[in-house]
Amino acid sequence: MPVPMVYVDRYAGGRRLTLARWGLVPSWAKGPQPPSHTFNARLEDAPGKAMWRQPFRSARCIIPALGWYEWKEREVVDQATGEVRKYKQPYFMHLPGNRPLGFAGLMAWTKVAGSDEWTSSCSILTTAASGTAADVHHRMPVALAESAHDAWLDPTLVDPEQVNALVAENKLARAIEKHAVSTRVNGSRNDDSSLLDPVRLE
Repeated sequence: MPVPMVYVDRYAGGRRLTLARWGLVPSWAKGPQPPSHTFNARLEDAPGKAMWRQPFRSARCIIPALGWYEWKEREVVDQATGEVRKYKQPYFMHLPGNRPLGFAGLMAWTKVAGSDEWTSSCSILTTAASGTAADVHHRMPVALAESAHDAWLDPTLVDPEQVNALVAENKLARAIEKHAVSTRVNGSRNDDSSLLDPVRLE
């Protein structure tokens, strides 16, 4: 799935916005089948694991978004039968007023086989959930404070300890709000703005 990605062009300079494959494909990956399960990268693992080490040091990006979904198991009583049924209730996590935020991301560029064309891919860093987000799930994306954007995108900042310090405290986590949304979110074919609308739970 393509997602918007902001990065610094180390050759031309300045920020660029592009669409990137969500699911990082490292530059050293071989074969036609890209690695799976690379949508997210754990902040705790990124500085040391081979998959994430190089992007964490010198290929960082920002993924802009209005928020993200998380799911929590709930129970509902069938009014006709009295049966208790469990289901996954989606919640939309966002800043007050639905202000945009930027997720801390890692990126890679790879060449298309048999071509000189370069394609981009990215992953979103996650950390232990805190604040309101922790009520729904134990993990959450790392949302960058705007004051950290320039340093996070700086390709000359390569010291992993300094990089980690930029996101060690997920300051925006305290501002995150949540509301329940329609279970239509659970169907991958559904994709419209009503999926962000609050719903009243039974």
